[in-house]
This record gives sequence, C-alpha cells and structure tokens, in this order.
Amino acid sequence: MEYIMQYRFLVVPFAVWFVIQVFKFVFDSIKEKKLLWNRLLGAGGMPSSHSAVVTTLATMIAREYGLEAPITALTIIFACVVMYDAAGVRRAAGKQASLLNRMIEITELKPEERLQEVLGHSPIQVMAGAIIGIIVGFVV
Repeated sequence: MEYIMQYRFLVVPFAVWFVIQVFKFVFDSIKEKKLLWNRLLGAGGMPSSHSAVVTTLATMIAREYGLEAPITALTIIFACVVMYDAAGVRRAAGKQASLLNRMIEITELKPEERLQEVLGHSPIQVMAGAIIGIIVGFVV
C-alpha cells in the first residue's frame, strides 16, 4: 500500500488504463463470441482509456497541488490535447482506413493486411472515459 501511495501518480492512471482495456476485451469478446486479444492493447471503443488515464492524472494532480499550480495547468492541457486527438485526428484516420479497406475490397486487390479502422473515439466515448477518470481521481 505504501508503494501505491508513493507512486500513485503513476500507478493509479496505469491501473485505470489496465482495468478499462480488460473491460473492453471481455465485453467485445462476449459480444463477438470469440477472444479479441487485440482489444487488450488496441485503441478505440467504449470508454476511452486514453481519456480516463489523462483525466485521472489531471484530477489527482489538481487535488494534490491545487488549481493554481503550473503542474495542474500542464496536466489539464495535456488531457485536453489527448482527448481532442482521440475524438478528432485519430477518429478521422480510422474513417479513412475504413474507406481505403473498402476500396481495396472493391478492386479485389489482396493487401498483406487490412488497415486498422478503430483508431479513435466518438465524443461520447471520450466523455465516458473522462468521467471515469475524474471519478477515480477524486476517489483515490
């Protein structure tokens, strides 16, 4: 327990990430009726583990050092950039990958592997992850 408290700013966000990834693995594997091992490390899905990790850290830092601390500003800005990227840039890249995969199927080309389509998150997935992170950050 002392180790967790000493390294809480590292251990707790990683624990949040691990729990959410395991949840997505179990949930998606049950839904698809097969083990989807790529969900353990893969991006995308509900909720956003990226959002949960960065908001957990930002909330913990804010509680420890106060809202006026520069480190709090840094973690909040970092969290906003990560969540914007998850719902914006990476989501757009996933849509492009989906379109390219369909174009390859139509032309009957045989690529060595399909492009990964689930890269980003919907705004709801990002918000769900952020809410989880904020709750964990306040509870810990």
